[in-house]
Amino acid sequence: MKAFEEFEIAGCRLKNRFVMAPMISNLADADGSTNEVHTAYLNERAMGGFSLIITEYSFVPSRASRGSVNQLSFARHDQVGRFRRLSERVHSSDSRIFAQLVHAGGKAIPGTDGVVLAPSSVPYNGRIPEELNEEAMEEIRDAFVRSAKIVEMSNFDGIELHGAHGYLLQEFMSPSLNRRDDRYGGSLENMLRFPQEIIDAIREETSIPVGIRLSLYEDDPDGYPPEHGMKIAENLRNIDYVHFSSGRNAPPGSSASYYSSHNHIISRIKGKLKIPVIGVGSVMTAQDVEDALKVVDLVALGRAALSDPYFPKNLMAGRSPRPCIRCNQACRDLSSGQVRCTVNPFTGNELSFPGVWVDGEVTIAGGGVSGMEAAIYLAERGFRVTLYEGSERLGGQLNEITDPDKQPDFSRLLDYYTERIRELGINVILGKTVEKQDVDLFMVPSRTYRDVDEDNEIFIDSNIYKHLDQAMKLARVSRIYMTERSLDSLDRHRKMEYRRRAMENGIVFVASPDERFIMNSYEKRQYDIFQASSRGIWEAKAFIEYRMRG
Repeated sequence: MKAFEEFEIAGCRLKNRFVMAPMISNLADADGSTNEVHTAYLNERAMGGFSLIITEYSFVPSRASRGSVNQLSFARHDQVGRFRRLSERVHSSDSRIFAQLVHAGGKAIPGTDGVVLAPSSVPYNGRIPEELNEEAMEEIRDAFVRSAKIVEMSNFDGIELHGAHGYLLQEFMSPSLNRRDDRYGGSLENMLRFPQEIIDAIREETSIPVGIRLSLYEDDPDGYPPEHGMKIAENLRNIDYVHFSSGRNAPPGSSASYYSSHNHIISRIKGKLKIPVIGVGSVMTAQDVEDALKVVDLVALGRAALSDPYFPKNLMAGRSPRPCIRCNQACRDLSSGQVRCTVNPFTGNELSFPGVWVDGEVTIAGGGVSGMEAAIYLAERGFRVTLYEGSERLGGQLNEITDPDKQPDFSRLLDYYTERIRELGINVILGKTVEKQDVDLFMVPSRTYRDVDEDNEIFIDSNIYKHLDQAMKLARVSRIYMTERSLDSLDRHRKMEYRRRAMENGIVFVASPDERFIMNSYEKRQYDIFQASSRGIWEAKAFIEYRMRG
């Protein structure tokens, strides 16, 4: 399998073709430093077989550079000790680590003076930023160089500049955002001038590989096509690789939901560059990896590395990785929270679950997500597990999904659970209901939701995922009215695509409910896969600790 062949980027040896894509985690300290939680999170992916770890976007020490709370940063020399500990841990797994550097530009958190900076003072992301002058641009160039030198001092193996997703460097390269009429705007050569100056300045001051992440195309209505993205990559000089992502501000960007095809970015790369290419975007299965490597040299996994940090090792062993269902739920809730994964409750909690081995027997009631997670967790730690399920099949509410767009990815999750249960020799007894007092763990769902009642006209004011699925199905035979707030729990891509499909099926959206909307089940934190999977492992962990104490 080509995925397990070695590769080199400017002399940096990579043991295979798997890259952990840079993803915001919010696990860093408030000052941008790494810590043990953040280190454990990244190191888990190195131990899982990824040959290259690329850190989340890390802001450079410059005015209005920061893009999110608890964002990583290579800004000060007193951070080097902690970052060396991180690189040392990653290197111990024979993996390499690159730091991604960014100035957030028009997407930044406003500075202390309330200012946001961009190449041009044009409306962007709901604001009108201040246009950069050349003096400020020189200060930003110097900030990138200072951060790059700290990266090298921290024994990292390379640097990736963030020139994608609508941040400052892409803003210079995007015709819609760069309206300058000086030497930094107009022609392609001029739009590339500032990113090129940063690349050249870093190369003069450091000796490690330097690459750049680019948006191959923008999803915005006025966005540029893949042909422009390829021209950017072909005309930038002095770089060791290109990492193609997509998007500026409009969805889906690199994190397309289950409404989009797998390999949705890599499939749009046309042509061949003279330097190595990393590709990202909905690479979810072994077949996706093989297909991607027909086009790119290295394949970056983002959400799939959250759902299974051991994705490469599992593939090498012939086992199915824990699948990403592309729900964009827990992993995209990062305005204030920390990185999580709907189907992998260990993500972001790596230090909370130390390895233990406990001999004994345990009985569990409930073969839904909670029960299956608990059963797998306990069996992996030495217990002989018996799992009771009252129906004739495992899966619980996973079996109730009717949305045809969801089913392919969500069915892989159920396949994973059943395969893992079989591998671990868990004793499954179907069609038998047991009482709470008769088992060690009672994992029957703590919350279920009633079905949408069929009628000629149906009025829905509900953000419950199950109800949204059923509405789409019932729209074939009924007239359905739905409130706008029913879509509030969906991420931007899911909201956009659900609305489009719903309206095509005749669903009418209204601003607010009236007395006709008797189907009203609006919950800010509904019981879903994430809550169920988290409940499974935390209750299983508590059971182990209880047993060990006595």
